[in-house]
Amino acid sequence: MSERIFLSSPHMSEEGYEQQYVQEAFDTNWIAPLGTNVNEFENELAEKVGIKSAAALSSGTAAIHLALKAAGVEEGDIVFCSTLTFSATANPIMYQHATPVFIDSDEKTWNMDPVALEEAFEKYPEVKAVIVVHLYGLSADMDRIVDICKKHDVALIEDAAESLGGYYKDKHTGTFGDYGIFSFNGNKIITTSGGGMLVSNNEEKVAKARFWATQSRDQARHYQHSEIGYNYRMSNVTAGIGRGQLKVLDQRVEKKKYIYDFYKRELGDLEGIEFMPVNEWDRPNYWLSSIQLTGKVRPIDIFEALEKENIESRPVWKPMHMQPFFEQYDFVGQGVSEKLFENGVCLPSDTKLKDEEMNKVVSIIKGVWE
Repeated sequence: MSERIFLSSPHMSEEGYEQQYVQEAFDTNWIAPLGTNVNEFENELAEKVGIKSAAALSSGTAAIHLALKAAGVEEGDIVFCSTLTFSATANPIMYQHATPVFIDSDEKTWNMDPVALEEAFEKYPEVKAVIVVHLYGLSADMDRIVDICKKHDVALIEDAAESLGGYYKDKHTGTFGDYGIFSFNGNKIITTSGGGMLVSNNEEKVAKARFWATQSRDQARHYQHSEIGYNYRMSNVTAGIGRGQLKVLDQRVEKKKYIYDFYKRELGDLEGIEFMPVNEWDRPNYWLSSIQLTGKVRPIDIFEALEKENIESRPVWKPMHMQPFFEQYDFVGQGVSEKLFENGVCLPSDTKLKDEEMNKVVSIIKGVWE
C-alpha cells in the first residue's frame, strides 16, 4: 500500500519556528498554565487580522461558547446558525440551553443565505444572536449579513474556524461581527495541535471571556468564584506552536490556492463537475478544495476510487438540520445545503502535497469518468 495522501494534516514550518517557541517555554519552565507564548500569540494574531483583542482558548468550540455567553445568550433564547457546518458550530448553543434555528446556504457562496436570514427574522424577531460560518475558507456575503444583523440589533458571531487568512473585500474574515472565532485543530490551515481564538474589537468582552475561561477565579487571596467558570485557556506550550505557525500562514494560503487552481485546471472540463464558488469580493484561504457532482458520476464513486489508492477524501458537511440530534429544530431555506451535501466532495488539500501526488489524484478521478 502506498503512503497515505491526507485531506489536510498538520504542517510544521521548515524553519522550525514552532520548536523555538516551545523550547523557550521549557527553558523558562512556563509549561502551564499560561505565559509569554499565550500573551504574544494573542497579540500577534490580533495584529495579523487587524482586530483589537484576542483570547487564546482550548478550542474553537470553546471560543463559540464564550462568544454566545458574552453576547448574553441564555436559556430559552433563539440563535440563528448556518446549517451547512460542522457540529462544533451548533453544539455551544446547546451548552447555553438556547434554541438553534438553522439557516440555509445560497448557491453563490455556499454560506448563509441572506434571504433566508431575513425570512428567519420575520418568523423569530426575538432572536438573540446569529452565527455565520465561512465554509471551507469561502467568505459569506458579509455586507448583507452585517446590515441585516444591525437592522435587527442582534449580535453577530463569525465562525471563521476554516477561513483564517481569508478576506472579504480586503478585510480578514472573523473581524466583521461582534465576535470572531478561529480554530487551530490539527486539520486547519495552521494548527496548535488543538486550540482556538476568540477575537473582538470589544476589549472588555474579551477580558471577560479570559476570566470565564480560567474558572472565573475572582481577585482574592483565597480561591473564590462569583460566577460559573470553564477550563478553556490555551497552554503556553501549544501557544508556542501557534506563534510559529502564524509566521507561515501566508505561505500556507498560497499553497492552498495552488492546490485549488491545480484541480480546477485539470478537472474543470469534466462533465458534471463544478468547483466551489469564488466571488469577486472573496479572497479565500482555500482550506479544502471542494467540488459538486451534478452528472452520472456520484460522490461515492470518487470516495471509493481514491480510498482504493489510500487517498483520503470526504463528503461536504451534512447540514445540521439533517442531523439526528438537531432535526427537531426549525430550518429556514429552500434546501440548497442539502443538495451541496448530497453532491459534494472535498478533495485532498494537504499543504505538503507534491505535484506528482496531485497528478495521481487527478488521474484516478479522470479514470472514474472514463
